[in-house]
Amino acid sequence: MRDLHNGSMRSGTDRVAAPWRNWAGNVTAHPRRIASPGSAEEVAAEIARAAADGRTVRMTGTGHSFTPVAVTDGVLLRPDRLTALRDVDPAAGTVTVEAGCPLRVLNTELLARGLSLANMGDIQVQTVAGATQTGTHGTGRDVGGMAAQVAGLQLVLADGQIVTCSADSPSGGISLPDGSPADLFGAARVGLGALGIATAVTFRVVTAFLLQAREEPMSWSQVISRLDELTAENEHFEFYWFPHSEGCLTKRNNRTDGPARPLPRWRYLLDDEFLSNSLFRATCELGRAMPGLIPAVNTVAARALGSRTYTDAAYRVFTSPRRVRFKEQEYAIPRAALSDVLGEVRSLFQRRDWRISFPIEVRVTPPDDVWLSTAYGRDTAYIAIHVFHSAPHEQYFTDVEAVMTSVGGRPHWGKMHTRDADYLAASYPRMADFIALRDYLDPDRRFGNDYLRQVLGS
Repeated sequence: MRDLHNGSMRSGTDRVAAPWRNWAGNVTAHPRRIASPGSAEEVAAEIARAAADGRTVRMTGTGHSFTPVAVTDGVLLRPDRLTALRDVDPAAGTVTVEAGCPLRVLNTELLARGLSLANMGDIQVQTVAGATQTGTHGTGRDVGGMAAQVAGLQLVLADGQIVTCSADSPSGGISLPDGSPADLFGAARVGLGALGIATAVTFRVVTAFLLQAREEPMSWSQVISRLDELTAENEHFEFYWFPHSEGCLTKRNNRTDGPARPLPRWRYLLDDEFLSNSLFRATCELGRAMPGLIPAVNTVAARALGSRTYTDAAYRVFTSPRRVRFKEQEYAIPRAALSDVLGEVRSLFQRRDWRISFPIEVRVTPPDDVWLSTAYGRDTAYIAIHVFHSAPHEQYFTDVEAVMTSVGGRPHWGKMHTRDADYLAASYPRMADFIALRDYLDPDRRFGNDYLRQVLGS
């Protein structure tokens, strides 16, 4: 297929190494060299050059991880020249796109061809590889996160091999020392960049569809008492609780035959741009200066976001603009524990002198078979907590993390946490297999960094 973004024919280029920062501003890297390869072959050449120089290599995306997963003091690869839509096969229900393509571009290109991802998160600025490699997810009763929709991956390994693994060819031609085929596909869909550098992703896609979004304020007691009903009866359900208040905002997204009735432009600008971004940023700044006002502000905010119903293309319903910078921690817990865990988190607010302006986000997904997916092997609920980017987070995140880990919670790989390799080895049934495969594919830790040492061990 034609290269839609005109990058793959140019040779790799070096940039003057400068500090790299993530979107939230809480992570900084100081690479020795930055390069922008335009093909898998150029990625392989960069890996070979880094090996000759004794340096590590990491690929970054748009920096929407809150952990230092992409950090390196060696060679930092930028995927801004790996953005082409390589192939669309409506009959097979697949699309292959290069690693650096932003999700917003993929969504637009798919819709123009009458196709869509079946589910996604609420932010679409990430690259496809960054989103899948860290386990980005949305909410869904029947369809899992981004990695669960992956049908194939192109990877460049530490020795320079370019391999493609898929559901039909899970080994990618890689055999283990005992001669058995490696399950590279099971391991690499959420691979943290530890097994190889992803240069292209093949997604399973569906015929484009409309979603009807029904957003409605509810009280805490209403949501908790109806939690099982709301998650079972809606294809996509999520809610936000405004700390220090009784207010929640619920969102139910379900397929509909239409017709499309998108939000009027004025309503979008009022709700999504002004209230949820411009005004919210101002109240966060006010709360940072005067924390005592936060409970009253949250109570008002919970009431200000009123009911609305609209119908639009799926990705326009799944996603929202997020312009207020924040820091985030998110844990995946067993779905059956959700109500009790939420109650314990709420009780912390009664016992702690916290002033938290950001709502707490709750979502669900079904189990999947991706080795390091936070939903591996179990019905999963997600609880995400946030603070304004310049606000202190340590005590809040620490105390909530203790609640999550008490029920075997798994931290999102791209969001702040303190879990180590020992904890995570007990949390993931296939972690030992993943580490063994990593030992085989990258014995010199060409793709290593401090974060991977924390979560995978040395």
